[in-house]
Amino acid sequence: MVRSIMATNNNGSQASASKENPLSISWHDSAWIPMLSPANVLDYFSERTNPFYDKSCNNEIIKMQRLSPEQLNNMTGVEYILLHAQEPILYVVRKQHRHSQQQVTPLADYYIIAGVVYQAPDLYSVLNSRLLTSLHNIQSAFDEALSYSRYHPSKGYWWEFKDKEDKKREDKSKSQGSKKKPEEMSSAFQRQRVDMLLGELADKFPPKFAQPKRGDQPVPVEEDKKPGEQAAQVKEEKSEDTPNQNHSSSGSRSNQSMQPPEKRMKLSKQS
Repeated sequence: MVRSIMATNNNGSQASASKENPLSISWHDSAWIPMLSPANVLDYFSERTNPFYDKSCNNEIIKMQRLSPEQLNNMTGVEYILLHAQEPILYVVRKQHRHSQQQVTPLADYYIIAGVVYQAPDLYSVLNSRLLTSLHNIQSAFDEALSYSRYHPSKGYWWEFKDKEDKKREDKSKSQGSKKKPEEMSSAFQRQRVDMLLGELADKFPPKFAQPKRGDQPVPVEEDKKPGEQAAQVKEEKSEDTPNQNHSSSGSRSNQSMQPPEKRMKLSKQS
């Protein structure tokens, strides 16, 4: 009973391995890679461990019978040929079914890049992959557009992008905040130096307007003048007044001197 279960498990694993997509696997033999050439690339491809090689092909028959490769043209069935060679990096091997010397049907192509064997995808696989990729992108675009739409019976449909944008901004700010390093505090020397410079600037350029309360209009500040400056201003004012007085007295005297003698007598009697 145990043997039968193990046999069924082994058969299932072999079936799953055989059903594996050949486009998703690769094969290489590191011992052959340094000496690959167009003359021995088919021998490298016909290794027993190569999963792409069909052991019932005509190449295997010729190899076992030690015949020349030219005998493949006279046989019918599955065979492998070297289709293209670009030494030392690229080789293309074709699997084909020969019906006669002039009639063959291609079955698959394999390319060898740097010693690694891959199966080339057919046109159906390429179109299927591109269509699935484009459909996936279109579906994701529709899903994202649907997440922004809103509906209400009284308003109808509308778009709302604020929540998504706010979330994105928060995520970005969090990520940037986690990445940013904490800023270093200023030293005591820097703080003292800045305070001293600000004090010197305030002494040199005192504020001309003051705002006692927030919202009030600024009031001009009257600068306190030093006593020496006030005394100098008083002296200047006095000096300005004295020449005016002298000028007025001299003017009155000159006017009296210019008057005739009769008027002088009258003025003296009136006085």
